[in-house]
Amino acid sequence: MPDAPQNHQLAELDSGLRVVTERMPSVRSVALGLWVRTGSRDELVEQAGISHFLEHLLFKGTERFSSEEIDQIFDGMGAEVNAGTSKETTSVYARCLDRHLERSLEVIADMMLAPAYRDVDSERQVVIEEIAMYEDEPSDKVHDVLAGAVFGDHPLGRPIIGSADVVGSVPVPDIAAYHSSRYVGPNLVLAAAGNLEHEQVVAQAERLLGGRSGEPANGSEPVTFDGPAVRFHTKDTEQYHLALGGPGFARGDDRRFALRVLDTLLGGSSSSRLFQEVREKRGLAYAVYSYASSFADIGQVGVYVGTRRDNVGEALGIVGDQLRRLQDQPVPADELDRAKENVKGRTVLSMESTLARMNRLGSSVLMDVPILSLDELLAEIDAVTAEDVAELARTAYGPASMSAAGVGPDESVFRDALAGAELAAA
Repeated sequence: MPDAPQNHQLAELDSGLRVVTERMPSVRSVALGLWVRTGSRDELVEQAGISHFLEHLLFKGTERFSSEEIDQIFDGMGAEVNAGTSKETTSVYARCLDRHLERSLEVIADMMLAPAYRDVDSERQVVIEEIAMYEDEPSDKVHDVLAGAVFGDHPLGRPIIGSADVVGSVPVPDIAAYHSSRYVGPNLVLAAAGNLEHEQVVAQAERLLGGRSGEPANGSEPVTFDGPAVRFHTKDTEQYHLALGGPGFARGDDRRFALRVLDTLLGGSSSSRLFQEVREKRGLAYAVYSYASSFADIGQVGVYVGTRRDNVGEALGIVGDQLRRLQDQPVPADELDRAKENVKGRTVLSMESTLARMNRLGSSVLMDVPILSLDELLAEIDAVTAEDVAELARTAYGPASMSAAGVGPDESVFRDALAGAELAAA
């Protein structure tokens, strides 16, 4: 489909805060988000979880607005407000009618930059319950076990949610110091997409956020690797939850387009090889998929399958066979074309969402990744070849970089299956 004109605009305030917007005059709404370049990757061991806990506390009120008033303001506008913490970013974002943009930004700016740290102890218990809930979900837990196997003691190997010990005891002055050293202009991006005027958003940002200058705290340490590893978390479960993967690629790496195609071929769609071979043909699992994540300087790829004890060996054997097939045999032209059309279709559909466009703007500017037009994105996907996919499979899923993780009742079952499938050193 033809691309709309590239109409995002970017401005930088004297404080270092950047404002990026994209006008979509065909809608009556706006999605806006205030992004901070800080996350679990920036934490010391004794701070594990402070970024995520701070995100919770942003909703507990400011000097101007109580927690209840924040809820009432957004409910009264029919708006949606939420937040998220990743390994490298924190954001608070909202979707609202275009006429409520100014009020929404006013409240979000106050939440982000002037938290009052009210009801801290009760919120500690909320987050500790969230951690406990997460620990009871082995299909989620296994991905953090894999990250620990891939990244070792580096902060990227730790869970974003943190530890109950830290959340339960970190003093409020330490939280406030973490906030004041990181929520500063050069670390901030305001992104908005929808029916808006760029100059008005910049003017409001200058008024509400322009004074937030300062030098951000030092960034996180670079990643070093000691080679692949195997880790297992013993838990009494009905299924074994298994994940395989290794280092991936940075956000701005040109191979990211081929990686999206590879991921779609391997396990990212209902016609993918893993979904068809493991679930549809053999009924070995309900959930089986592949995924990829990217960070400033590196990334991670992974494959997940959850299956009962009797099926662990066969399931991992099929995973190994499919990975080797992608590395050794060119993808047939019709299968490659289908995967590329899938990626392009999902890209175009997502771009019809103001929230998706805002997220793309905010994360790209925050991480210094060029913002490509839709036509440019589609052209990059079209340019992916079968040779690109095979080379990427050898790089990302080759035996030299393959780590493995499992959650289940018996580690020996997991390691025996790994050895039989020749996937990782058991």
